[in-house]
Amino acid sequence: MDRNPSPPRPSCDQEDEEDLAGGDCIGSTVYSKHWLFGVLCGLIQIVTPESDKSSSDDDEQQIELAEEMENEICRVWDMSMDEDVALFLQEFKAADIFMGVLAKSKCPRLREICVGILGNMPCFQEICVSISSYEDRGQVLLQCLCDSDPPTLLETSRLLLTCLSQTEVASVWVERIRGHPSIYTSVCFIMSSSTNVDLLVKVGEVVDKLFDLNEKLMLEWIRKGTPQLPDQPQEDSEEQQVFSIVPCVLEGAKQVR
Repeated sequence: MDRNPSPPRPSCDQEDEEDLAGGDCIGSTVYSKHWLFGVLCGLIQIVTPESDKSSSDDDEQQIELAEEMENEICRVWDMSMDEDVALFLQEFKAADIFMGVLAKSKCPRLREICVGILGNMPCFQEICVSISSYEDRGQVLLQCLCDSDPPTLLETSRLLLTCLSQTEVASVWVERIRGHPSIYTSVCFIMSSSTNVDLLVKVGEVVDKLFDLNEKLMLEWIRKGTPQLPDQPQEDSEEQQVFSIVPCVLEGAKQVR
């Protein structure tokens, strides 16, 4: 029996284009690996400026974020909510790049976006366990809760709440927070002085989750008082202000209402 003739073989150029199109997609998404690599390389260049530039030029560069780069990294932020993209970022150790930004960059907007991406990635259990297993990463992220930028504080709080909600790693984060005294001070300061409702709500959720997970930490924080922040002038009063978690949380609750 005669069979139908086979369709003509595609040209070499057609085959290359098809292979490239299929191989460039991240998982089952339509997002481009090549484009994402380009954005990540741009991030690396931001935090590792050329050595022949003056330090003052570097500082100014790090504080300002170009509009094109902001738009691109915000796209990555949106994309990181997809599990395939998050796994791809994890596979190629993009978290190390974001951590490098947090350690070196002075640009508040860039820091906020990078924490936001890192906050999306742990929504998936495998990635959360991996990110949480690195002590140095944990310390860098906890230090972000001492930041002065409200949007960065909000994204950091969201990230911590996500990790604390994963049973496999919750205890790891509780112990890190217990061993990081400045977290208590920062939480009290935010709750007692911030007027950002979204931030107050998210930090309140973090505190509630911590107290629910660890009674010992709850009792320590309730009984604890710390001196005022180092950058606050002491000459304003004869005695240093002492933060106490209960009145600070109550003050935050007043702002939320």
